[in-house]
Formats: sequence, structure tokens, C-alpha cells
Amino acid sequence: MVLLAAGCSRAGDATTATGPGRVQSNATVVRAVDGDTVVVRVDGVDEKVRLIGVNTPESVDPRRPVQCFGKIASHHTAQLLPPGTPVRLVRDAEPRDRYGRLLAYIYRGSDGLFVNLELVTDGYAIAYPFPPNTAHRQEFAGAERAARSSSTGLWASCPSPTKQ
Repeated sequence: MVLLAAGCSRAGDATTATGPGRVQSNATVVRAVDGDTVVVRVDGVDEKVRLIGVNTPESVDPRRPVQCFGKIASHHTAQLLPPGTPVRLVRDAEPRDRYGRLLAYIYRGSDGLFVNLELVTDGYAIAYPFPPNTAHRQEFAGAERAARSSSTGLWASCPSPTKQ
């Protein structure tokens, strides 16, 4: 059985501090799959995790061509979460998606970085509200507006980023 922190709140509320900016981890990154999916080890079990509330351009879906900024977003996620990185997974309303992946907000253990939000803020992902998992919808929407207005990341490189 996989145990994750339940609830949805800001990083400071959802985690237990273990030092300046640090959060108590409940999983370890095994690898990044693409920009919005990672594999983590939780209680000795490898689990595929889909980051809630964000969507990055496709880079590995065999049914679709690689989308504009897809490989770059995937590489950025791999840089933010290299193998061995301790992370805190925080759930929202649903524990898994229709593909069986865990759904989570991810906070990096070393500094508490809210990875989902960072991807949108830096223009590697778009906000992707998917009810009922919408605890950070407003935060993600605001970050997307700011990234778009400043032509950050994919907003400078791609003709029409989509929510697909």
C-alpha cells in the first residue's frame, strides 16, 4: 500500500519542515518519464506519478508526434528531479488517473520547491485544471498568465501551446 500525504494546501502547510526550505520526503525519484510524469519509489515500490494541474508538450507518446518544446520540458523536469531526489508527494481529490498513475503535487525535499508550479512559472508547462483535482488551479493560472505575458519558455518558442 502506498501512503501519501493527504490534502491539498500550500507547500508550507502540506509538509513538515526539516530545515530551511526543506520538506519531509515520502518518496524518491527513480526517473523522469517526460515533462509532467515521473517514476518514484514509495515504500519500496516504483510508481508512475502524473503531476497534477499542469501539462507539458508531448515528448514520448507513441501515438503523437513530439510537440514543440516537448523534449525541452522533459529535460527540464529531469534536471529538477534527477534520480535519487527525495520528494514529498501530496494528493488532491483523486489518488489515481484512468491510466493507474498516482496523481500528486510534488515538492522537492531539499528546498521545498513546488515542482508543478515551477514548471508553469518557467514556461515549461501550461496550467491544466482537471476536476476534481484543482486545489492549486488559481496559482497555476496566474503563473501561466505571467509566463505568457513575458514570453517565457514555450510561450516564446511555440506558435500555439495547447492543453492537449
